[in-house]
Amino acid sequence: MESLTWTGALGPWLNPAIQIAALALVISAIANILVSVFTADDRVHYGPDGAVLQSSNATRYTRTAMMLSLAALILIALGYLVGGILLPAEQKGIIGRISTRFLPVWIALVLVFAISIAFKRRLGLYGHLFDNVIGMIGFGLVAFWVFSAIFADMIITFDPVQDVISGMKNKAPGTPLPSPGEGQYGYYLLGGDAIARDVFSRMVAGARVVLTIAPAATLFAFMVGIVLGVPAGYIGGRFDTVLSFVANLVLAFPVILLFFLLVTPEIVQMGVPTYMAGILFLFPIAFLVILWNSRFHTQPMTRNLLVAATLLIGGWLYLGLAWDMDPFGLISIPGGVLIVFVSVVFVNSPTVFRIVRGLTLDIRTRDYVAAAQTRGEGRWYIMLWEILPNARGPLLVDFCLRIGYTTILLGTLGFFGLGLPPESPDWGTSINAGRGLLQFFPFPPLVPAVAIMSLVLGLNLLADGLREESLKD
Repeated sequence: MESLTWTGALGPWLNPAIQIAALALVISAIANILVSVFTADDRVHYGPDGAVLQSSNATRYTRTAMMLSLAALILIALGYLVGGILLPAEQKGIIGRISTRFLPVWIALVLVFAISIAFKRRLGLYGHLFDNVIGMIGFGLVAFWVFSAIFADMIITFDPVQDVISGMKNKAPGTPLPSPGEGQYGYYLLGGDAIARDVFSRMVAGARVVLTIAPAATLFAFMVGIVLGVPAGYIGGRFDTVLSFVANLVLAFPVILLFFLLVTPEIVQMGVPTYMAGILFLFPIAFLVILWNSRFHTQPMTRNLLVAATLLIGGWLYLGLAWDMDPFGLISIPGGVLIVFVSVVFVNSPTVFRIVRGLTLDIRTRDYVAAAQTRGEGRWYIMLWEILPNARGPLLVDFCLRIGYTTILLGTLGFFGLGLPPESPDWGTSINAGRGLLQFFPFPPLVPAVAIMSLVLGLNLLADGLREESLKD
């Protein structure tokens, strides 16, 4: 078999078109900048009341040309993806075959966007996100990787860890297998790494690893920060002073040095990460128990049922996740993953604590908090059902941003060899494995690096969209 080209049968048609569109975009952007510089004084005309009446014709023309060329570029890119799916297998290029592998993701994205836009007026802050272009782009990027993680088993072409094929070491994208077996995929779509594993499959499988650890660790950090930060800001006094001192102490400790300490064999043998997990993993259970008790204290039957269910299910998960003592043998975390998970939670918790504490200090002076105090509501009810819901906007924004920070942190740890095991397909470990030959074989480290960049970019854009819509809300 011959090696695949990037565009396959679409190349002769779409390659010249995308070059023309890209050139037009560059020229129109430069022209728009030049017009803005040389017509700064007369570019916009104002009325007597200060209202903008019109812009100069040159500005409008260059801006229109920019938008049209950008739209053409996007449409041609969609042509590569859609055309690659529709072409026969023998005419597909690398882009077409990759697009075909991601077909479940495209279907899921179309359905989510269609349903969300159709019912956006009934979906609260999430629905308002679809009135914001930046937020929609960010949501699309994040949802792409989320669905890629969900459908990873359907997308990958080879086992990301076990399949090591002789002759495919450091091969270029689109290289065919020397002698593919029956039912075996015939190409390494994005090339092979230094151990002859498929880079494309490792990228997709790495999304599952990253999007399992990063959001979960961020959620646990938020549980710790909320359980400690809300009462610290509301009650104050010595309780606030002690917790703030501890948080500042942890924040003053270098993050990388902390991870170096936690992964050393002596610290692991002492069981320090396990003991830390035993403490940190209690906070979600404590949060839910306090939440139900404060909300349903006047309905004992409902409260007792919810608290019992929380303790039963939470206790089962707690034994399996923190101590690897699940009586049914269903829940457990490998030792290396537990160390990374606990370390990320421990590092993020003080920052979340300070954010929640600051928001609580501001919101506790509001009139609706005073009204709840006048009604005789308990402290925890006011903290969790009056203050916390009104802090949801900034907390949602920070949650998205913190997932991005955690993703970068996981990549950094993997790059320094402090993260998951060396055979793990997570993106940081893959970058570390391929960096030695970056000058000669760029794709093994470049592909996961682009994956990290796109996910973090999506999270940042999503956070910007949420911030704008929460301010309107």
